[in-house]
Amino acid sequence: MSDFEPVIGLEVHVELRTRSKMFCGCSADFGAPPNTHVCPVCLGLPGALPVVNRQAVVYAMRAALALHGDIAEETRFDRKNYHYPDLPKGYQISQYQHPISTGGHLDVHRPDGSVLQVRIRRLHMEEDTGKSLHEGVPAGQSGVDFNRCGVPLIEIVMEADVHSPEDARLTLQTLRTIILYTGVSDVRMEEGSLRCDANVSLRPAGTTAFGTLVEVKNMNSFRSVQRALEFEVRRQGAALEAGERIARETRHWDERRGITFSSRSKEEADDYRYFPEPDLGALRVERAWVAAVAATLPELPEARQQRYVASGLTGYDAGVLVEDPPLGDFFDAIAGVPARSACSWLTVELLGRLNARGESITATRVTPEALSALIRLVEGGTISAKIGKDVLDAMVADGGDPEAIVKARGLTQISDEGALADEVRKVLAAHASVVEDFRSGKGKAFGFLVGQVMKATRGQANPSLVNSLLRKELGS
Repeated sequence: MSDFEPVIGLEVHVELRTRSKMFCGCSADFGAPPNTHVCPVCLGLPGALPVVNRQAVVYAMRAALALHGDIAEETRFDRKNYHYPDLPKGYQISQYQHPISTGGHLDVHRPDGSVLQVRIRRLHMEEDTGKSLHEGVPAGQSGVDFNRCGVPLIEIVMEADVHSPEDARLTLQTLRTIILYTGVSDVRMEEGSLRCDANVSLRPAGTTAFGTLVEVKNMNSFRSVQRALEFEVRRQGAALEAGERIARETRHWDERRGITFSSRSKEEADDYRYFPEPDLGALRVERAWVAAVAATLPELPEARQQRYVASGLTGYDAGVLVEDPPLGDFFDAIAGVPARSACSWLTVELLGRLNARGESITATRVTPEALSALIRLVEGGTISAKIGKDVLDAMVADGGDPEAIVKARGLTQISDEGALADEVRKVLAAHASVVEDFRSGKGKAFGFLVGQVMKATRGQANPSLVNSLLRKELGS
């Protein structure tokens, strides 16, 4: 396989989170009973005329601007003609000659610190199709749910700048995070609001000509994308090494069997017989409108990552926060404490407890203000880190102010040297044999003695002071 280089281009469909569909007033909500969100327009009944959803256009522009695309001054819709059971009109309203945006790029950060830049060829608007049903219908039959027909989509077509299945997965994850930040979609692969097709070919290493393109569909998770492309690269490589020709075709990924299988020959653009949509005129996109949309963009993942690293976080910790926008928002609201401490208490302590309870950061009883107050109690020495974790347990369960919890339970850290010295002497007297072990060179004995002092003070002793007093008493 070292004789061949994979060449991968991704085509990604994103469902926009508008309340209504692209060209009619039907609800675009997910999960309704089949065929309950339909009307003459999205079913393509004679005489029904489409009207463009303005919010869908705004969302398309937001996504394009976040991806550094150039918004067209005039955009048009076309009819893409093909016949499938889930396409009641016999055509899909899409964009071909005049997409809303061209150009742009993604900066994909690899685990080794290198960055892959993936160019974007175009971003265009279109309507979704229906969905074939194979479960919940009589044996030997299939059904069709047209609820999804007409839901607004953007399709993002990338250049073939990806050369490994792992980079393809990272590229899709990077795109998902950016789209999530824009707020135009929930990008849930499990619900179909983010769907990815990949065009894969192999060429002799060191050459620039493209091999025969194979389209891979039905990849429903990031893991599936990587696994499907790994299989397809192996399949094509084995065929080329055996002197076989690669067929230009569309193949589907079978998650259960871990293989791709041929479903049909690959269509060319001419097969779709594109022509201008006669019921929709040209859409002029004024520059003032573009500027107004650009002004609504939030801080995007790359800028947030750089800001977090500048504050003292590692690239990994910054990435954890960036990947989950609500988690990053929570972190930003933690004030007055060191960034690393805030990140550790949030991502390790709080998030760990929430995950164990099946709760999300957006529904927790712990507020950013309360968590920052707890961290200040620990950092200031009022309570130990161990006591802090116990207080956090109480906050996760019932909410509340950490200072009030500490006061009510008498958990303030003991830093009185005289009081602790008495406890240290009692422990040493009660464990004379352990003291002898320590003096004979058994280092673990010291840790045992520290633990006994902490146990005697119910974890409230200042750990640093306990260590100092023990060493003083032991003469070490």
